[in-house]
Amino acid sequence: MNIYVLLKRTFDTEERITLSNGKINEDGAEFIINPYDEYAVEEAIQVRDAEGGEVTVVSVGGEEAEKQLRTALAMGADRAVLINIEDDIGNGDQYTTGKILAEYLKDKNADLIIAGNVAIDGGSGQVGPRVAEILDIPYITTITQLKIDGINVSIVRDVEGDSETIESSLPLLVTAQQGLNEPRYPSLPGIMKAKKKPLDELELDDLDLEEDDVEAKTKTLEIFLPHKKEAGKVLCGELNDQVRELVQLLSSEAKVI
Repeated sequence: MNIYVLLKRTFDTEERITLSNGKINEDGAEFIINPYDEYAVEEAIQVRDAEGGEVTVVSVGGEEAEKQLRTALAMGADRAVLINIEDDIGNGDQYTTGKILAEYLKDKNADLIIAGNVAIDGGSGQVGPRVAEILDIPYITTITQLKIDGINVSIVRDVEGDSETIESSLPLLVTAQQGLNEPRYPSLPGIMKAKKKPLDELELDDLDLEEDDVEAKTKTLEIFLPHKKEAGKVLCGELNDQVRELVQLLSSEAKVI
């Protein structure tokens, strides 16, 4: 089975985000595999071990993403591909990433493509579905269970606190939700083997794409941190007095009534 995983490099979930000149400051920050993409990598490895085949992880970004690709290789993926757009594209968006990934995948005869449900930085959940739409293959999002029988696939997906079961067939793109599996930690032997596994680096020219072909469809106007939360207020006194004070505060300060 020919399995591809779409992987993104994101800030560590414990990282404190700061801004510099209106942009997110990456100096000295720690980066990881997007946590939802870890579920995708783990599921791909499990499917390969059960069905046979090969797992290839693919990332669009800069040279720094090689570290996260090597981590996926250490987890057990077979090959990695970095599509380096650092020198070609200043500001891309989900359309840019989806278009590039689809162009790379269009002749790879992928049986199964797995992406994370969302990236923890952008949170749009668009890239996987965009890739599937361009490739004209079915896709199912937020999956929590995947069973394959030949070319037939049975999937359980999360639907806002409930679940539904869907049947489909390969080729197929799915996006991984928390609960799909428990991602493994790279072992020391896996880390050593990862150093010898193939990691190919491509650029837009290698995909016969021009900058205009992948120009962003959206524009970021401003980046800002959430407003600092003010301390809460405890109301004291008799219940009737507390109610009157609460109504007054909701009107004069919170301005919600």
